[in-house]
Amino acid sequence: SLTLGFMMMFAESLIKCALWFNIITGGCLAIVGLMSGVPQMAFMGLLAFGIASYYAYCVWSRVPFAAANLVSAATAVRSNIGVTFFAYAALFVAFLWSVWWAFTMGSTFYVVDGCDMSGQCESDPAWYLVFSFFLSYYWTAQVIQNTVHVTVAGTIGTWWFNPLEASSCCSSAVRSSWIRSVTSAFGSICLGSLIVAIIQATKEIVHSIRENSDSCLACLLECILGWIEWIFEYFNRWAFVYVGLYGYSFIEAGSNVINLFKARGWTTIITDNLVDNVLTMVSAGVGVLTGLAGVLLCSIFKIDVGGEGAQGAAVPFVIGFIAGFVICSVLMSVVSSAVNTVIVCYAEAPNEFQQSHPELSNNMRAAWKQAWPAQFNYA
Repeated sequence: SLTLGFMMMFAESLIKCALWFNIITGGCLAIVGLMSGVPQMAFMGLLAFGIASYYAYCVWSRVPFAAANLVSAATAVRSNIGVTFFAYAALFVAFLWSVWWAFTMGSTFYVVDGCDMSGQCESDPAWYLVFSFFLSYYWTAQVIQNTVHVTVAGTIGTWWFNPLEASSCCSSAVRSSWIRSVTSAFGSICLGSLIVAIIQATKEIVHSIRENSDSCLACLLECILGWIEWIFEYFNRWAFVYVGLYGYSFIEAGSNVINLFKARGWTTIITDNLVDNVLTMVSAGVGVLTGLAGVLLCSIFKIDVGGEGAQGAAVPFVIGFIAGFVICSVLMSVVSSAVNTVIVCYAEAPNEFQQSHPELSNNMRAAWKQAWPAQFNYA
């Protein structure tokens, strides 16, 4: 709740800081490369510096609108903070699934390939068996992740249209959205998740081929599959918002996503990208704070986890950083889903937002008018 409040107070400043951070990081990388005599590093640093600077120049006027979206999304999540329970529960379920999957795959290959206790096997695993295991892993992981995404979208949609039903920690909107995501919407979630899972499993097979043969063709194919995977994952993020909001099938939701991008185009992508940069930065910041807290606690209570000196401080810092980063990232993933939902809702129902949340709506309209005055056509 404190993290959400902090983001709500300093949304615009955080977005600008994230843009500056990318520019400074690229510049520092270029300087280090020049000083250490590594031209490749210097070139990559200069390239990153140039791209980050040009991107910041192009989107700087749009920062207020992205900030208004972030504030609205954080407000909605804060009003229905119980939705984060499903995100943390999903993380726990995904961990259990990963452990079970690894155990099952290892046991299957041990028996099928005739392996002994030393790990020596009579034959290599069949590619179709490996593909099946990877497909099952990625499909289940995608379903778990997208179920949370649809739950958040449904909750934020209720907050947008009927705020009285979505104004408490464990509101009826949270419960009903989760029930829909595991019942009527579950088929759409599984279908969209299967498409991405097939691409991910295929990429794993190609990666294995590249590792064993060092083939340039396999390397190229892996890169292409990586781009296709990103495109479909990004498309699914928006499609599942429509599934959560209106209960559309995956095919109907996909059609609405295409219409959204036809109407708003790069506006949607830029707003989403600006906010995601902030969420990553906030997660890293929380990780640093929890890492420093770990070092402080070990120092106060004389807990020795890594020896003396710098190593003794590094171990608790790393443990604290990882714990804080993971925990905060789960919360930020909920906020990210909420931002996607806010963008869709504002594109389709801005007047309803004005009726339900006039103060937030006025801020959003003012930011939109400032960034795109010629396109401002809301009454």
